[in-house]
Amino acid sequence: MTRHIRTHRALEPEPIAVDIRLMQFMTRFLMSVFGLMVLVGMIWGLVRLPLFSITAMTLTGEVEHNNVLTIRANVTPQIRGNFFTVDLARAQQTFQSIPWVRKAVVEREFPNRIRVTLLEHKPVAFWGQEGEGRLLNAQGEVFDANWGEVDEDGLPKLKGPDNQSGLVLQVFDLVRPEFKKMGLDVIELNLSERGSWSARLTNGGMVEIGRGEPQEIVSRVSNFTKTLPQVSERYDRQVSALESADLRHDHGYALRLKGITTVDSQTLKR
Repeated sequence: MTRHIRTHRALEPEPIAVDIRLMQFMTRFLMSVFGLMVLVGMIWGLVRLPLFSITAMTLTGEVEHNNVLTIRANVTPQIRGNFFTVDLARAQQTFQSIPWVRKAVVEREFPNRIRVTLLEHKPVAFWGQEGEGRLLNAQGEVFDANWGEVDEDGLPKLKGPDNQSGLVLQVFDLVRPEFKKMGLDVIELNLSERGSWSARLTNGGMVEIGRGEPQEIVSRVSNFTKTLPQVSERYDRQVSALESADLRHDHGYALRLKGITTVDSQTLKR
């Protein structure tokens, strides 16, 4: 007897129409966008709470030439935004525009403060012409300040193109020890627009050094300071009797001592 086995194939779901799938996608997309907007709105509302408004600042660091209360009174109104939105770069520029301030580091302090660390210029020399009110710091940078506010006595005067201020300070630091070997100090060093160096000493003597790289300048000055004591003694004079010297000669230097006429440079072999 033959048995017939019937098999039933599962019914396959009908494919969803393209327009229905598109509608489902758009619904999910719009819901996601709406949820994101709600989240952003909540965050924005939280950020703008008065709790986070900048209400105080902490000033630390070097404030020798500035009054803390004055800084706060002048700068605080210029700080815009709150803990989250304050522009730290702009705030930094504002603090660095204060006289004597070389660098300012501005940081946020949760929830409504900023911390400012100030570094002041350390003057090592007067710069430029008297009355210009400019100084040179230890990094060779020119900055504006009132010369009357300088506490350091006996700062030298350095002159030269502003873009060469670092070089002028470098050469000053190199030649100063050479002059000190004979008991004189440099009170003024000048670099002309044409690149020629000259120095004025504590006794009033003027030394024309000439052009050259820093090591050439040092070598020229060193040779001069080594021989000047002997030359001065030959004419029964002290080194302090130096009135002027010209080191721009190939085979020696021209020299004038108090009471002695200019010495022929050819007689002074270096």
